[in-house]
Amino acid sequence: MAGSDAEHQLLLGEHSQIKRGGWITFPFITVGMMGMTLASGGWSSNLVVYLIEEFNVKSVDAAQISNIVNGCSSLLPIAGAILADSFFGCFSVITFSSIVSLLGIFLFTLTATLQSLRPSQGETPSKLQLGVLYSALTLGSIGSGGRGFTIATMGANQLTKSTDQEVFFNWFFFTLYVASVINFTATVYIEDNIGWGCGLGLSVAINTVGLAVFLAGKRYYRSVKPKGSPFISLARVVVATIRKWKVVLVSSKNQHSQDDSYYYGRSNQVAGLPSSALTPSFRFLDRAALKTEGDTKPDGSIAKSWRLCTVEEVEDLKTLLRLFPLWSASIFLSITIGIQISLTILQALTMDRHLGPHFQIPASSFYVFGLLSTAIFICVIDRFLPSTWRKLTGLSLTPLQRIGLGHVLNIVAMAASALVESRRLQFLPMSALWLAVPLIIVGAGEALHFPGQVSLYYEEFPVSLRNTATAMVALHIGIGFYLTTALIDLVRRVTAWLPDNINQGRIDNVFWMMVVIGMANFGYYLMCARRYEYQNAGKWDATTSSSESHEDQD
Repeated sequence: MAGSDAEHQLLLGEHSQIKRGGWITFPFITVGMMGMTLASGGWSSNLVVYLIEEFNVKSVDAAQISNIVNGCSSLLPIAGAILADSFFGCFSVITFSSIVSLLGIFLFTLTATLQSLRPSQGETPSKLQLGVLYSALTLGSIGSGGRGFTIATMGANQLTKSTDQEVFFNWFFFTLYVASVINFTATVYIEDNIGWGCGLGLSVAINTVGLAVFLAGKRYYRSVKPKGSPFISLARVVVATIRKWKVVLVSSKNQHSQDDSYYYGRSNQVAGLPSSALTPSFRFLDRAALKTEGDTKPDGSIAKSWRLCTVEEVEDLKTLLRLFPLWSASIFLSITIGIQISLTILQALTMDRHLGPHFQIPASSFYVFGLLSTAIFICVIDRFLPSTWRKLTGLSLTPLQRIGLGHVLNIVAMAASALVESRRLQFLPMSALWLAVPLIIVGAGEALHFPGQVSLYYEEFPVSLRNTATAMVALHIGIGFYLTTALIDLVRRVTAWLPDNINQGRIDNVFWMMVVIGMANFGYYLMCARRYEYQNAGKWDATTSSSESHEDQD
């Protein structure tokens, strides 16, 4: 009996010594994400066709429903990130979202397999049928959106080196784009040619497997416990600044020599200079950390939480304000991608899409060229670009430079689209394979700027906002999606470039307009990038030698 107890204690000791975090978590997170992304795309990638064919929804209405769903799915990652940062942590949010997504896909499968849950041909769907359909759409959107980029943050949290985290983000986007390629090809083919029940049922199975693999890695995951809503701290800084607006600030010369003028927190009250000092930007916010009479208790703790904040909380808000111009400059990247995708489908419908005498590429499948391009270039960039950049410049490639290269390729892609359209108007019918050229270029741009943005935000955002940081790219996509719709509508109202018959229009002028706007936006980005100073300068030091970088990668 004693031997049994000793053996039990030994097993418990071995279990407690399991190393958490590191690359051992990579297969669980990546395979889980692949399965869950494939499952979500099983219904979203072919939603318009499903609504038209199975629910007798008019084409315009089906497109509008799809637009709303896609917009919500792109914006909901922010909600998931806030919940993960503030209350529940990454693992719980991802697990809950995946279960909700599974329920949504299961409802979709029921509508495809049970005749009573969908209308007969030519009939208007009943309230019950629409109720089940919209419930499936809601659950599916919440599930896929809530999981969103939170899984990217969780994966990066398992790694400690910035170089490893950057590699992970490359693989995250590679997995995302490969799953999208499969959805727009194999999944769409199964649903169109074999049956909706088969395609959606397969998505249920894939979601279940992906979730199971993700949960199987729980014993290896390193968890970061949330410490309450960081947004409340940011709000406190704003309120405290307003309440002390008339208080005279201590001059910048004395900020580092008279530490007792500002509040660093009870744990940071040490002799000499504080570990983190106030930065000179946005000095008006320093009032929130400036101690005045009655702000602290005798033991040094805060007496009025909405009147006094720590220096760290003030600096967190400053960091977000410094990053905002860079973030805003990248919104245009998502707009141009949306413009190109929308108009490419219209172009493809008027072009020769045949591959051989018996096969014709579906117009909506041309987007696969862009997805494949991104997936391939992510691999190429991950393996060759950093070392090649160091050989050419003697410096390390920073996230801002990587994003800047993405801006350039985005502009080049718009110009290529304009040239292809000019040629299309002259030679009808023209091979639709010419459309692949600008899509490949824009895909290469996405391989640069999307992972670059995630790396930048993840490293530069306050630690308490890591999930929100990675979700900022999803917010780009959501805003860009809606702005794309608004921009196309504006062009249709004020010009004759986009008539119903595009052969009588000038889509090339739309692309040239995007080139001009893109160049102006790139100038704005360069101005913001030159003024920005990395908060984690040691991690993104442009003067890092190749030997040091090699050591980091090892």
